[in-house]
Amino acid sequence: MARSLHLAHAARWSDDSAGMLLGLIGVAMFGMTFPATRLAVADLPPDFVALGRAVAAALLAACWLLYKRLPFPPRAALLPLAVVAGGCVIGFPWLTSIALKTVPASHGAVLVGILPLATAAVSALRGNEKPSRGFWGMALAGSALVIAFALQQSGGSLHRADALMLAAVLLAALGYAEGARLARSMGGQQVISWALVLAAPLLAPVLLWLSYPQMNAIGAAGVKAWLGFGYVSVFSMYVGFLFWYGGMVRGGIARVGQVQLMQPFFTLGGAWLVLSEPLTWANLGFAVAVIAVVGTGRRMAVRRS
Repeated sequence: MARSLHLAHAARWSDDSAGMLLGLIGVAMFGMTFPATRLAVADLPPDFVALGRAVAAALLAACWLLYKRLPFPPRAALLPLAVVAGGCVIGFPWLTSIALKTVPASHGAVLVGILPLATAAVSALRGNEKPSRGFWGMALAGSALVIAFALQQSGGSLHRADALMLAAVLLAALGYAEGARLARSMGGQQVISWALVLAAPLLAPVLLWLSYPQMNAIGAAGVKAWLGFGYVSVFSMYVGFLFWYGGMVRGGIARVGQVQLMQPFFTLGGAWLVLSEPLTWANLGFAVAVIAVVGTGRRMAVRRS
């Protein structure tokens, strides 16, 4: 009996640790999204970047689905897939692409720090998980830190672009929570692949319609802009989700979602390296504080339904 309990505990620890590691890899990929988007929208229209990356990622997803010869998803999965597509494939990329045309990646990144709280809240409202009061306390503390950081960076007030970012966060939280729930039965790679493929027939005509009047600007875009577009198409829109959903399936939505509190600081590092945006001691201080909150939050109880 004692041996079986030990093995069950080891399996749970293994699932939690593997989930956290997979989630961290996904977050590291997502962390470069804003610097890459800033590179892309410097020359390319925001609408083209937001919709074009989804269509390009859908081509990769379609190739994988055809290679695996996977059947069409069941009817019950279509509505959840539509939520994933609306939040992660369309809403978040479109709104952030518009916002990052006018604000630095380092400013926009900090607001993404409230995504774990938003994702956990959506999951709790859906009845998938029941975090403890201690978990909520750590989630609120982490979110307060990143919001304080945003206010400090912007001189004590929020911009119009911040409203777009917050709306994007809410849409992404819906997509993350619904996608992680569906991934338990379908697998993370199928979830993001089918969400992309099912959205592509709607997005492609809109992309062509919006892009046609701007063909000259698109054709004149520089190499850096296309490299940024390539990154958000392959890693931000597809590969990162394979790790992210896989992590949440293994370790739980609320717990692994806390790793995303570190995303703003991956982005700050990327913005410093790629865009030469300043990295100050205040940035590093907030990073250390948020990482401490993530570590504490991981130890709090989260009951999974």
